[in-house]
Amino acid sequence: MRPAIKHPNVTLRTHARVTRLEPDASGRSVKRVVVDRGGGEESYSADIVVVSCGAANSAALLLRSASEAHPNGLANSSDVVGRHYMAHLNSAVIAISRTPNETRFQKTLGLNDYYWGDQDSELPLGHIQMLGKSDRDILRTGAPRFAPGLALDYVARHSLDFWLTTEDLPDPANRVTVDRGGNIHLAKTYRNTEPHTRLLAKLKDLLGPMGCHRVTIPRWSVLSQQIPLAGIAHNCGTVRFGTDPRRSALNVNCKAHDLDNLYVVDASFFPSSSAVNPGLTTIANALRVGDHLLERLGARSVASGERNGLVQADTQTAQPHGTVLGRVEP
Repeated sequence: MRPAIKHPNVTLRTHARVTRLEPDASGRSVKRVVVDRGGGEESYSADIVVVSCGAANSAALLLRSASEAHPNGLANSSDVVGRHYMAHLNSAVIAISRTPNETRFQKTLGLNDYYWGDQDSELPLGHIQMLGKSDRDILRTGAPRFAPGLALDYVARHSLDFWLTTEDLPDPANRVTVDRGGNIHLAKTYRNTEPHTRLLAKLKDLLGPMGCHRVTIPRWSVLSQQIPLAGIAHNCGTVRFGTDPRRSALNVNCKAHDLDNLYVVDASFFPSSSAVNPGLTTIANALRVGDHLLERLGARSVASGERNGLVQADTQTAQPHGTVLGRVEP
């Protein structure tokens, strides 16, 4: 952020919350970005508006922006905005090694051998990676109050920490909605649990040969519970892109089908979630859309030159399964 705001044509508004986007009389362009800033209402206008609030809040912002021209929410003639919410099936596991684990930076290893399945499973299972090293304080947060410190120290010194990720599947019933007060509600039912169960079994089968005790301790049993529904890391899919305006909210350049000047560039655009962290894909897509906007605005493209000191030889277009450019925060 700091390098960006050094430019004279970039302004960062802090303590500002976008409450709605208002279209013009035609309903085809966003005319006003309405902001609550310090308890007072402000409005901004731009030739192009870019929304990047995260999959839950971007969908909520568009739904809150319903109007006579867009009764189901802005950019929502397809009725997909807020739907197809995805958040990976994740498990964190602590395995206890027979020997101390002195590693400090263990989150540098990953395993994709079962990503597309295995000999005994036709189902894609997902991804296994290491987690940051557990310590006594991390374990204490979920251990019973009577757990002795020496036991926690032993577990921490001997722990191997794993993170398992299985793809979540798009389901229109899994969705973000807003009530009349503008509050966000999230409905979610996991539909792909069998592959995740098999992936966990694969990991357990590996622990013996790796020199671990046969009993593994799932992190939820140490910390009392799994990540709740409110833990929405890796969420995506709620403003999906595609070529058919009846089944998607955005086109392949992440511009709203229903409006000429509205783009969404966070993980909302995903039509499927894969089984890895969506962060790098989201960044790459934002850069791709940025090149598209430069071309649309007639600005000098840097796609084949230098970008932030790095030489980029080429760009590729991802395919779907007085101008102000603004990042709209919820």
